[in-house]
Amino acid sequence: MDTMTGRVRGLARWETLLLLIIVALVVIGTAVSPVFLTTRNVPNLIVAVIEVSIMALPMTLIIISGEIDLSVESMAGLACALLGVLSIAGVPLEAAIPVALVVGAIGGLFNGVLVTVFGLPSLVVTLGTLALYRGLALAILGSEGVSGFADWFTTFGFGTIPGTPVPWPAVLFIALAIVLGLVLHGTWWGRQIYATGKNNAAARFSGVRVARLKLVLFMLSGTVAALAGIILTARFASARADIGQGLTLTVVTIVLLGGVNIFGGRGTILGVVLAAIVLALLGNILRLTNVSAEIQSIAVGLLLIVSVVLPNIAHQLRSGLSRPGGGRLSVASAGAGEVEA
Repeated sequence: MDTMTGRVRGLARWETLLLLIIVALVVIGTAVSPVFLTTRNVPNLIVAVIEVSIMALPMTLIIISGEIDLSVESMAGLACALLGVLSIAGVPLEAAIPVALVVGAIGGLFNGVLVTVFGLPSLVVTLGTLALYRGLALAILGSEGVSGFADWFTTFGFGTIPGTPVPWPAVLFIALAIVLGLVLHGTWWGRQIYATGKNNAAARFSGVRVARLKLVLFMLSGTVAALAGIILTARFASARADIGQGLTLTVVTIVLLGGVNIFGGRGTILGVVLAAIVLALLGNILRLTNVSAEIQSIAVGLLLIVSVVLPNIAHQLRSGLSRPGGGRLSVASAGAGEVEA
């Protein structure tokens, strides 16, 4: 009986379900289009979600800590605008890119200060800076686009690793996922993130420097959002102030679809990586079957709803099976965090 319960609990894991969904999508994609798994299509599949997937990684840590950052798409646009302005001024990309990353860190720090020092809700703060950073991008660059970037830069944006169909930006995503995964699941700092999201006050009384922790997370989010803006600039070979509009919804969808509890305290980097793959496969299948952009938007919205509801049901199932007698579920546990280090 214990063995059977353990197997059921293993199948109930959200990551396992995501793996099954990935397998199903690969089968469906292969059936609906002969080019689905070809070297011509795989780069398109990856680059369509690479920037949002990169931004989703630090967003995972922020949401696990009990906060949220809705300004990431505007910070990506601001970084893109900065590259355009600095390019016009004759500043080489080797110097402009670090400037954009520093501005991203400063923007994240500003969000963090408003949340931790002034005690404002991160939802409200980052909604405000969502508009603020986009306004700054438009103010410094206007509505015009800037092109003519160096060949090595644009090649990085849409080129692939020689001999493979893997785009260069995917290397950054993989490296960032490994580093943040190790930090979140293998270090004391990661355990502090979980503890903070599960119970902010208790974490503070336990000696966790909650304010400093959240400041670092917001700075990381801003920096990585700026990095995503740089990648977008390289991929489109053009800098525009309005680049990245509407990406925040997709970023949050990936994080929640990955099993991260919107209330904090629970989630894994692996789940978010798998969710990014699910979204990439689904979006590519919809495009290959000529599904309209409106229907694709509806699909993302439905995924966001499903990603909030189903992980909580799965968590209740695991919690019920872990109790003596199993099977009894508690509605109150739906919003409770569970540390999964």
